[in-house]
Amino acid sequence: MDFGSVRRAAAPAGEAAGQPGLWRRLAFAGPAFPLSAMLLPVLIYLPDHYARNLGMDLVVLASVLMAVRIFDLWFDPVLGFVIDKTNTPIGRYRPWFVASLPISVVSIWMLFMAPVGMTGFYLLFWLIAANVGQSMGQLSHMAWAAASAPTYDQRSRIYGWLLALSIFGTFAIMATPPFSRMVLGIDHSRGVEAMGWLVVAVLPVTFLVALAATREPPTPPAAAKPNLRQYLDMLRRGRVLRVLVTDITWGTAPALAATLFFVYMDAIKGIPREVSSLILLVYFVGGMVGAPVWTRLARTVSKHKAMMFAGLTYAVFQSAMMLAPADAPLVVAGFMFLAGLASTAGQILLRSMMADVADEERLHSGVERTGLLFSLLTGSVKIGSTLAIGIGLYTLKVFDFDFAKGSANPQDSLVALGILYALVPAGLGVATALVIRGHKIDAAAHAEIRRQLDLRDAQLRGEAG
Repeated sequence: MDFGSVRRAAAPAGEAAGQPGLWRRLAFAGPAFPLSAMLLPVLIYLPDHYARNLGMDLVVLASVLMAVRIFDLWFDPVLGFVIDKTNTPIGRYRPWFVASLPISVVSIWMLFMAPVGMTGFYLLFWLIAANVGQSMGQLSHMAWAAASAPTYDQRSRIYGWLLALSIFGTFAIMATPPFSRMVLGIDHSRGVEAMGWLVVAVLPVTFLVALAATREPPTPPAAAKPNLRQYLDMLRRGRVLRVLVTDITWGTAPALAATLFFVYMDAIKGIPREVSSLILLVYFVGGMVGAPVWTRLARTVSKHKAMMFAGLTYAVFQSAMMLAPADAPLVVAGFMFLAGLASTAGQILLRSMMADVADEERLHSGVERTGLLFSLLTGSVKIGSTLAIGIGLYTLKVFDFDFAKGSANPQDSLVALGILYALVPAGLGVATALVIRGHKIDAAAHAEIRRQLDLRDAQLRGEAG
């Protein structure tokens, strides 16, 4: 299925004019469900679970998580470079997509079923394996989507579909612990393990359905051979750097809030984990409500202006969390819903913008760089989460904050926690708006880029024929 191609006479009515039918769009987007959900608990649930239930030292935990992110920073660009040079009978991206499946399934099982007293090496090994699997699957899936949706608005739509399934997966995995407790009667620790069961079950089903329903468009001809100097030159270009820096500031903000969510609710708002896990779902509901707003706004005012508005919206509502009263879970849930409205903007807009930048880079250099650019984008997300873990956990350590004491911690520790959870992410939301405001590729500019690319591709194919 090529989202930009015109379906011929045999296509169903719903797939006319280059628009695939609903079931095909769902089939293609389906893997976004487990790929987005599989490591989200590493930020939100697993640090708390490992420290409280499995006896892992907080400093060891933080060090392992940061070491894994450092590994990712070099692994993802190398993976993107290799993917861009791949050319097989089944496509450029599908082989990597398939290879990611067994790695992801086994590593997620080992992480969520970790034994009491596990070592730092155990966590380091399986977390690296899980990140390798997720990077291979997510990067190939995003690049596959970019190749299949060549126009400015088509990309907003397909990344909107990917986001919709990502949100659904996020909501489902975050709902698993409270659902397990309320319906099945199992405790919080077993509810965390149930998240792993969900991912392990859904990964192979969604992957196989996507592969069966979706073909990869032909690899475009290269006007030049790639070399290392070209890649280094690309990294110095303003458009690439602007999107990457924006993704770092945007990714760090919610990652920091997520890392500190449970302890903030417990120590500052007086809300136990059983209740705050339900409140967290309200945040993701806000993201689901906001997602179509950002897609529509991108088509109306351009993607980068929509991203600016999202950054400022997040800053206002995240900082307002400081105003929510303690011991009032319903009021806090309302604030969380508002903070969640902008949470999905980056997943739609920044990925779609990077796909547009990839077209401009191919026009400029004659080399396909979509895989590398998306690897840099996934790497920037991981930089954000690394900064979040480092800023959050190490700063709390400096202020002698003890997770087990909750509200009994010293007052200066509680103040530091409040600032880290609400105000620092809000400031990063403002920074996001400031960084992205100079982005220049709008719908008209991208249409001209695609026109020139299509003309050159046709000429190269004619010469090859």
